[in-house]
Amino acid sequence: MEIERKFIVTDPPKDLDSYPHSEIEQGYLCMEPVIRIRRLDHEYILTYKSKGLMKRAEHEFPLTKQAYEHLKSKIDGILIYKTRYQIPTSDSLTIELDVFHDDHEGLMMAEVEFPSEEAALDYEGPDWFEDEVTLDPRYQNNNLANR
Repeated sequence: MEIERKFIVTDPPKDLDSYPHSEIEQGYLCMEPVIRIRRLDHEYILTYKSKGLMKRAEHEFPLTKQAYEHLKSKIDGILIYKTRYQIPTSDSLTIELDVFHDDHEGLMMAEVEFPSEEAALDYEGPDWFEDEVTLDPRYQNNNLANR
């Protein structure tokens, strides 16, 4: 089960390149349920996500590069390109800051995953988090792929 909250960011930490980061390319084969393909640097993954905004089931399966490339030609909408920065927090969580490129250039969104709904609801993010968009479906990546 994935439990996460999302926030818009316009003024990220200045030292982003000091954090581990990856280049991501992803597309969507189906929107209901969500079936996503992703290239994470040199790793290829097929993901199934159930309905939900803050809490939903998520299952990941490895793909070969060849399978990924074959499925990529079948996506709905556009490919999403982003750089993901992994920023550790003092409370042993990790902020995943996505800096979008190409069609969504300028969009930055932070996601934080939690071990429980209670932990998610109690969380207060850093000052550089702005509007929370957890419950706004416009900011789900599968919807971004279709805009």
